[in-house]
Amino acid sequence: RAGLALAAAALVAGCANVPNPAPNDPWESYNRSMYAFNDTVDRAFLKPIATGYETVTPRPVRTCIHNVFSNLGDVWSAVNSFIQGRGHDFANTLGRVLFNSTMGLGGCIDVASMNGARKIPNDFGVTLGVWGFDSGPYLVLPFLGSSTVRDGVGTGVALVAPSSPTAAILTLDDIPVRNALVGLYIVDTRANLLEADRLVEQVALDRYSFIRDAYLQRRNVMVQSRRSGGEAAGEQ
Repeated sequence: RAGLALAAAALVAGCANVPNPAPNDPWESYNRSMYAFNDTVDRAFLKPIATGYETVTPRPVRTCIHNVFSNLGDVWSAVNSFIQGRGHDFANTLGRVLFNSTMGLGGCIDVASMNGARKIPNDFGVTLGVWGFDSGPYLVLPFLGSSTVRDGVGTGVALVAPSSPTAAILTLDDIPVRNALVGLYIVDTRANLLEADRLVEQVALDRYSFIRDAYLQRRNVMVQSRRSGGEAAGEQ
């Protein structure tokens, strides 16, 4: 069944043709094909696993796991706030990490948010935008989904940067533990998108366009807010 699903996805990936792509999506033919491939893989593997994980794992356990990974992500956010010259955000995010890592039992409990220290998402794609690099065309990455040329570079940096959450996991010498954590990270990430996925299913006439436009709008708001010294809407 899995082999048939992937074969069907590969077939679909060669079929999409968009004669008049959107101005912000000149590679729409390729992107729609890659989106169809990702969606097929997701429906065959990731979504069922994430749904099962949500069903059988108690909410407090899921929350603890998500908070630990989120705490690792805050380290990368702090680094990017620092190199963007946003000292206040850097100090606040670093304080969140220290507070959650100690009082929050290694990040299991988000005590920082409970005490009013908001989460400040940041990444290297946003940093490149703050530095003046244009986003480039919209780009759907294999397995990873929505991106742009600029954000794709940022994702590549995040995969190897010592302070990013993925790099922190990949540096572990114990291969079984490392692989288990990578798998858990992927499942946790997908499980936390299930509610958004249900919303898209309900409201979107064209899932691809809806996801693309929402992604580009959010990323643009994040970059512009950093450039102006403000806070992006919805970043709590």
